[in-house]
Amino acid sequence: MLQKARRLFKQEDGLGTVELVIILAVLVGIALIFRSYIFDFVDSIMANIFGNELESIKTNPIPSSK
Repeated sequence: MLQKARRLFKQEDGLGTVELVIILAVLVGIALIFRSYIFDFVDSIMANIFGNELESIKTNPIPSSK
């Protein structure tokens, strides 16, 4: 029994590349489906944090040199 436990801990079966690609594809697909909702959510959070300063950055992203 002790030998079986040792063999179990020595096994190094990891996550395969195919599984990682499938998980990544699902996450990208979900992000693409809910893209507009994600952008609206982030925009509302940024507006709550920065207020009117965000509008000036959107209209003139490059600060003027003084």
